[in-house]
Amino acid sequence: MDYPQQLHVAFAALHKFEQAEGYTPKPWCDADASKFIDYVKNTLKDGKMFKDGEMEINTDLIEIFAKVSSGDLNPMNASIGGVVAQEVMKACSGKFHPIVQWLYLDAIECLPKDKSALTEENCKPIGSRYDGQVAVFGKDFQRRIGELKYFIVGAGAIGCELLKNFAMIGVGAAGGQVTLTDMDLIEKSNLNRQFLFRPHDVQKPKSSTAAKAVKKMNPSMNVLAQENRVCPETESVYDDAFFEALDGVANALDNLDARIYMDRRCVYYRKPLLESGTLGTKGNTQVVVPFLTESYSSSQDPPEKSIPICTLKNFPNAIEHTLQWARDEFEGLFRQAAEHAAQYLQDPHFLERSMKLPGTQPLDALESVRNAINDRPLNFDDCITWARLHWEAQYSNQIKQLLYNFPPDQVTTSGAPFWSGPKRCPSPLAFDPNDNLHLDYVIAAANLRAQVYGLPPCVDREHIAKVANSIQVPDFKPRSGIKIAVTDAQLQQNNDEMDQDRVKNIVADLPPPSKLGNLKITPLDFEKDDDSNFHMDFIVAASNLRAANYSIPPADRHRSKLIAGKIIPAIATTTSVVAGLVCLELYKLAQGFDSLDVFKNGFVNLALPFFGFSEPISAPTNKYYEKEWTLWDRFEIKGEVTLQEFIDYFKNTHKLEITMLSQGVCMLYSFFMPKAKRQERLNLPMSEVVTKVSKKKLEPHVKALVFELCCNDEQGEDIEVPYVKYTLP
Repeated sequence: MDYPQQLHVAFAALHKFEQAEGYTPKPWCDADASKFIDYVKNTLKDGKMFKDGEMEINTDLIEIFAKVSSGDLNPMNASIGGVVAQEVMKACSGKFHPIVQWLYLDAIECLPKDKSALTEENCKPIGSRYDGQVAVFGKDFQRRIGELKYFIVGAGAIGCELLKNFAMIGVGAAGGQVTLTDMDLIEKSNLNRQFLFRPHDVQKPKSSTAAKAVKKMNPSMNVLAQENRVCPETESVYDDAFFEALDGVANALDNLDARIYMDRRCVYYRKPLLESGTLGTKGNTQVVVPFLTESYSSSQDPPEKSIPICTLKNFPNAIEHTLQWARDEFEGLFRQAAEHAAQYLQDPHFLERSMKLPGTQPLDALESVRNAINDRPLNFDDCITWARLHWEAQYSNQIKQLLYNFPPDQVTTSGAPFWSGPKRCPSPLAFDPNDNLHLDYVIAAANLRAQVYGLPPCVDREHIAKVANSIQVPDFKPRSGIKIAVTDAQLQQNNDEMDQDRVKNIVADLPPPSKLGNLKITPLDFEKDDDSNFHMDFIVAASNLRAANYSIPPADRHRSKLIAGKIIPAIATTTSVVAGLVCLELYKLAQGFDSLDVFKNGFVNLALPFFGFSEPISAPTNKYYEKEWTLWDRFEIKGEVTLQEFIDYFKNTHKLEITMLSQGVCMLYSFFMPKAKRQERLNLPMSEVVTKVSKKKLEPHVKALVFELCCNDEQGEDIEVPYVKYTLP
């Protein structure tokens, strides 16, 4: 806790040393360190910083400070640079709380406890681009950094920063390699925070573009760029040989599932994992060290709250609700319906497969196909007609039906007003071709429908307004007997009931694909960054019209894009801080540190500002008999054995009686299985049991199988034991 005051005095003394001596203390030079301590003592003596006797010099710390003061470390620069940049933005914008007084960020624990190898000779400048790093850690460490083989998963905001830091410190620049994978293409909205990309790179692959940019920064860095998703399907690429050659993995992912998957792979291969994430001004880093810490999956954030479907369908009260509803509208009208219709035209088994879908899904799929084919437009005016009628259905008729079921003066069974609290009483809209918002919707919806059917677009507002105004819209008649769900439970109940007669009528009403000539239907994938494709035009108009129904303040295009496009607010300042902190942990991993107290998980919020560091949590221990184990432990069996030999091995060697044995989702053996089935499997080799039960061949890249055990001890008590890694011959 005394480090900040000590460092404050040390920096003041350093300025005086440089002014008087004309140089910074030489790396790991005992003579200069001794001289520097005199400067510190004199700085304290003048009484400007601390009163006499108020502070005692921490000689060990000050000595190390002097010996590394000529060093220059990229991760520290990245972290402090990010903090400083955020402070500049605070000063310019008046937004967020500035840092008051002084902030000292130190990472002295990156130095080895045994510093005997850090000599003046080993740390002197050698005319290399890494001299600033050599000054702190020495030449031998620099060689080790250059030999590292690391896997960066993701080339987004954090991925770009990590790659740049790796290039600056020399990871993979002397016999090692950095493998980078990201399946995404660069989007326009990436450019403000993924700094290796430029406008001319839009729609190029992120990984290869980032690798190319970083090679210009450090030509000696060995980077292999790939465009694979990390998932079970790519395990033939990222197989045993790939992982076993790695020194570690750095995640730069934006979703929980991929993080959990990579965490599981790192635990299995016993590789260190550097995990990080940001959300606006908030950032966190976590280091996972084999046999030492818990894994990423051991503790997780709670899942994000989703909006109840009933709120979206009938009772929105915030612009987020109307935007999500508009996104769902887009998906339903221009992607899912078109997808079903396209499959009907191309796949002869579509009807058969659709009938196997659960709940009301067959009805929904078939209805969307019938509407897409029987009501297909022949020209753009047909698209305008469809858009105008759909406008009426959504923003007038649906609201009128809702108010018919639940009038404005409706009360609940307890006598309270139905339309109260979060339930806003809606009002239907009347179409006005002179209202820009109304016309925006018709223009966007008509053009999107034209895209689905391959018709030429039209942006003539006057023509579209004229056609829309001339359409005869049927008068609305409320339907009685319509159930409107007030809760998600009621909605689920309604969805469970499917009308089989309606399904048969729809199937009979569908013309066979052979009679539809060369009709082509193209589903649209939502793309928020192309301003000419009408996607965001539709979302903004649809959302704001619904907001008008419910008297919710509208959102402009920029805010709508942020929410509907699910853009995670990432800013370059936080990303820089987080990537810098990750690389400080990489320094420790590269030196093979095996003590929990040197590693740090970081938590920052540049807005508050808050900077917190904690030791990682050690891996929780379990126990069977007197044997302690953690998630990093496992049983290992090499070579093929039969199921009976497998069971006997655990009984005789470990005194464990296997009651159940599974591999993935397949149950291979259990005490409650029919005796005949058990007997049939007992004499088969383990790999054969797996292929027999799973009905799948083992892929050529699979070199080992993972078995999960349920066991009883000698007293017949159920006990928890590690998994089994079964290496195939």
